[in-house]
Amino acid sequence: MSKKVVETTVGIFMLIGFGALVYLALQLGEVPFLTSGKSYILNAEFDNVAGVKKGASVQIAGVVVGEVAGVSLGKNEAAVLALRLNRDIRVPTDSMASVKSQGIIGDKYILLSLGGDEEIFAPDDMLRETESSVDIESLISKFAFGSAE
Repeated sequence: MSKKVVETTVGIFMLIGFGALVYLALQLGEVPFLTSGKSYILNAEFDNVAGVKKGASVQIAGVVVGEVAGVSLGKNEAAVLALRLNRDIRVPTDSMASVKSQGIIGDKYILLSLGGDEEIFAPDDMLRETESSVDIESLISKFAFGSAE
C-alpha cells in the first residue's frame, strides 16, 4: 500500500471515531434541543421538598419515568419542582405527586400516583395535589421532648 492510501484510511477512521464520540456525548449529556421530543416538563408545587435534588428520579409504581429537572421557589413561598417525564407518560389531572425516600436515610424521589380522570396534564401545567416530605428530625425532636401526640 502506498503512503497516501494509508493516510487516507487513518483519516477516515479518525473522522468516524470523532463523530461517534460527539454523538455519544450529545446523547449522554441530553442536550435539550436533541431530547426535547422525548420528554416534557410537568411542574408540581409542594410545601416542603427537603432533600429532593435536581436529577432525582420520578417514579410510577416503582418504575422510573423521568427525573427532577429543576427546583425553585414559586409563589406563596411554595417549592416548585420541574418534572421531566417521558413523552409516552400521560398524567391525569387528578393525579398526586409525593416526596418519598428510598429508605430511612436514603435518597429522595418523586412518586406519581396516577388518577383515573380522562383529562390529562399538558406540558408545563402545574400539579397541585402533592404530599410533601416528612421531616424526620422534627419528628424525632418532638418525640424526644415529649410533644409528640
